Amino acid sequence: MARLSTTSTATSRPLSNRLYIGNRRYSSWSLRGWLAVRLAGLAVEDIVIPMQDGPTPAIKAIAPAGLVPVLVHNGLTIWDSLAIGEYCAEHTPLWPADRGSRAVARSAAAEMHAGFRDLRMTLPMNICRTFPARMLADPVLQDIARIDVLWRQCLQAHLGPFLFGSELTIADVMYAPVVARFLTYRPQLSIEASAYCLAVRAHPLMDQWYRLAELEPSAWLLPKYE
Repeated sequence: MARLSTTSTATSRPLSNRLYIGNRRYSSWSLRGWLAVRLAGLAVEDIVIPMQDGPTPAIKAIAPAGLVPVLVHNGLTIWDSLAIGEYCAEHTPLWPADRGSRAVARSAAAEMHAGFRDLRMTLPMNICRTFPARMLADPVLQDIARIDVLWRQCLQAHLGPFLFGSELTIADVMYAPVVARFLTYRPQLSIEASAYCLAVRAHPLMDQWYRLAELEPSAWLLPKYE
């Protein structure tokens, strides 16, 4: 069982081990870093830096690239969600054990990390809302179709409920915010992809993230995402 996280704001006392994240409601990259850290069981405290409608000086002051998440652990500073995932996988196995499956999982994670820009820009993450179906441009529909195919191929090869079997891997971590988007915007998906979304949402760590997001103060809401 993963350690229950604690949450502070950027004004918390200095800590040796901490994970800087943005609003859980909106920050898809923060979700990725947080899931990897919790799956690995690293003892770190969450420091939430509320996002602003524009550059956030508190993030710029902490993050080398001006982006969250940033993990500070045992004297190291690790930024970028995929790098954090790889670091966590060195503490706890978070990739498939089989070499071939591991290569495919890394390919799937890298595709998410580098791609699907149209989907990400058109359908920003807001896990606390459900928006009615909207007309989507072809590039967004193509992103959705590609993700659906990729998920189905992985699920069929590894028998689910997650992409590479019975446990979450870094590949699932990378697609967790896509799951959140699909649950918010409800695009048409295959039966297999829909079932995968429900399986990820039901995972205890995802449920914890959703519950903590619901507790965030209304002052942190950003109208452009609502």
